[in-house]
Amino acid sequence: MRKIKLVVVLLLSFALVMVVAQNTAPIEARFLWLAAEIPAILLLFLTAVGGFVVGILTSLLVGRTRHK
Repeated sequence: MRKIKLVVVLLLSFALVMVVAQNTAPIEARFLWLAAEIPAILLLFLTAVGGFVVGILTSLLVGRTRHK
């Protein structure tokens, strides 16, 4: 089971890298009242990192409540 999880994580990571690498054109990103023109690769990378951080924090919080 552990090897299956590793393979799935590696495949998803590879797919993410391929999507990010193919999207390098600048785009306009808006957040609330802020707007900036940044490369799509940077926006995708920041979104992926943000999702990873949220996933880790959620896992830690769920693990804490489960042990109490």
